[in-house]
Amino acid sequence: MKSSVKDKVEGAFHEAKGKVKEVSGEITDNPKLEAKGKTEKIAGKVQEKVGQIKKVLGS
Repeated sequence: MKSSVKDKVEGAFHEAKGKVKEVSGEITDNPKLEAKGKTEKIAGKVQEKVGQIKKVLGS
């Protein structure tokens, strides 16, 4: 698997996982879990963008 595709897939996974943590934190009134979810979701978005950039650059 090309690294650009791998980054995009892993980014999407982390984004989804972060969303689950964020919602779980909201439901259980756990601000730490909610914050971890938001952080992981943002990291996933960044990783997806890295994959898109790699694809454009041909890496």
